[in-house]
Amino acid sequence: MKGLLVRLSRPGGRTDHWSFLFGQIAIHSLIVLIITGVFLAFLYDPDTTQVIYQGAYIPLRGVPVSRAFDSTMEISLEVRGGLLMRQIHHWATLILVAAICLHLLRLFFTGAFRRPRGLNWLIWVGLFLLAIAAGVTGGILPDDMLSGGSLVLIQGVTQSIPLIGTYLTGLLFGGAVPGDQVIALFYWLHVLIVPVLMYELLVARRWLLQRHGRTHYPAATAVPPLSSLALFFATCAVLTLLGTVGQINPIWLYGPANPSITSSGAVPDWYMGFLDGALRIMPAWEPVVFGHPLTLSILIPALIVPGAFFTVLAAYPLIERRLTGDRTLHHVLDRPREAAVRTGLGAAGMTFFGLLWAAAANDQIAHQFDLSLFAVTWFFRIAVLAGPVVTFEVTRRLCLALQAHEREERAHGIETGIIRRSPSGGYAETITASPAQGRIPASQP
Repeated sequence: MKGLLVRLSRPGGRTDHWSFLFGQIAIHSLIVLIITGVFLAFLYDPDTTQVIYQGAYIPLRGVPVSRAFDSTMEISLEVRGGLLMRQIHHWATLILVAAICLHLLRLFFTGAFRRPRGLNWLIWVGLFLLAIAAGVTGGILPDDMLSGGSLVLIQGVTQSIPLIGTYLTGLLFGGAVPGDQVIALFYWLHVLIVPVLMYELLVARRWLLQRHGRTHYPAATAVPPLSSLALFFATCAVLTLLGTVGQINPIWLYGPANPSITSSGAVPDWYMGFLDGALRIMPAWEPVVFGHPLTLSILIPALIVPGAFFTVLAAYPLIERRLTGDRTLHHVLDRPREAAVRTGLGAAGMTFFGLLWAAAANDQIAHQFDLSLFAVTWFFRIAVLAGPVVTFEVTRRLCLALQAHEREERAHGIETGIIRRSPSGGYAETITASPAQGRIPASQP
């Protein structure tokens, strides 16, 4: 185990800033996912054949359920430590996606994606997408009401694809929805294909890290590296605590999946909230083209917008290099204020994602604050377009103001607020010299 941790998370170099720990936490969460996933895989049955539930949960006895749901109930309520493993596994997924997201933000705002680390940026974007795929496919496996709602959403998104949507739905579900093959298909994606791809990307990341070395902040001081093994055990401890005290996905309360109904107030995991929000606020556009309906109300928010967002995210290093003409090698990180346009774009992207995420609770917001659901929905429709623009300009101006303030301090010193009287009777404020701040360049992406 220690050798695996060293190979994947600390191949050469040292960590000299707390923000470098996000990548390590992501890797350690993935290791926890693999360990708990192996335990669960031996007990779970990805079979949709209907059986009569006769397990330990009395309210569901005599109810027809799938073998997948029955085996998940057995893991949760009858296998010693099974529920703890399930909950640790689920929490580890949430932490994995969050850690990768924070690591990507750190790479973006500090310019750690510039040459020669453009491929490393693509690896982390790929890990982000694979982590989301792992969470979505794993959430389908219990075959409960919550996963049944996710399958209905997947069906709608797949069928909205022009020309080939109906055929793709048939291939995915094996005929009539929900079909009898989708859970088995997602099972193998979840336990084999996605983990193997993530491991291969991490191996490629390790090779790139050994080849190019680590980045560092200006004037970084040498500090003892944090033991990867210690951080791994700390991550395990936090996930175990969450799995012990934080109930998550109690399928016995949801019941088995039923394609004709859905749970009230059901929402996806946090990382899929942006998709739910986009679907909720999208106008009901369904034009007819050559006699065929085009379901833009699903196609745009569920496929076009996320596809464009992640495409721009992956291609951003090339876009910035083309716009700035900067082809030099960079091993020293920027402070976010030093790249006003880039920081503004990052803040705008976070605003766009956050507003879509908040829009997933438009009904709860309307209910809790006694507002019109129609008015709340229109607010988010306007905000997701205007909010990123406003955030970009405000953030850019703040960065430029911070740059100007530092230049002023470097030129004239720092005002202390201490007033002294000279022997001649005059008064003057004491000025101290400004410490070295590193270079403060003109604004650039």
